[in-house]
Amino acid sequence: MILPLSCGTATPPSTAAPAPHTPVSTTLAPPVTSTSATAGSSQTPTGSPEPVKPVGDTVNTRKVTFTSAKPVSGGKRVRLVWWSGVEPCTVLDRVTVKETRTRVTITLYEGAARKAQDVSCIMVAVEKTYTVKLKKALGKRKIVDGAKG
Repeated sequence: MILPLSCGTATPPSTAAPAPHTPVSTTLAPPVTSTSATAGSSQTPTGSPEPVKPVGDTVNTRKVTFTSAKPVSGGKRVRLVWWSGVEPCTVLDRVTVKETRTRVTITLYEGAARKAQDVSCIMVAVEKTYTVKLKKALGKRKIVDGAKG
């Protein structure tokens, strides 16, 4: 179960004219901020995306678009980066790779881990990364996001 969370909102001051001799206050509380790193933070302490591995057997599995795909290891691998949610509520289920002569189509699938079915989840964005191995070096082939098509 996913529960949305929100911060409080301030009620705007009334636009009606105050009664004579009635003080009016428009002071709002300062925003709540945090600078400490906590569990489920959006990135690792080094500021880079959190490396993850496919776990399989998720529920509510869906395709997820990646924000970047960078060839590494001489084009023999592709490093994917995308925005996701916190574990175990959002985990990488699997990654499929379809290679042709002109393109490499990569599709990420995410879902909730089975153990997360009775867990309340915070709504925090987490940047994640996973590196796929290709059968053949990328070369001049185009990388295609399978979740976009």
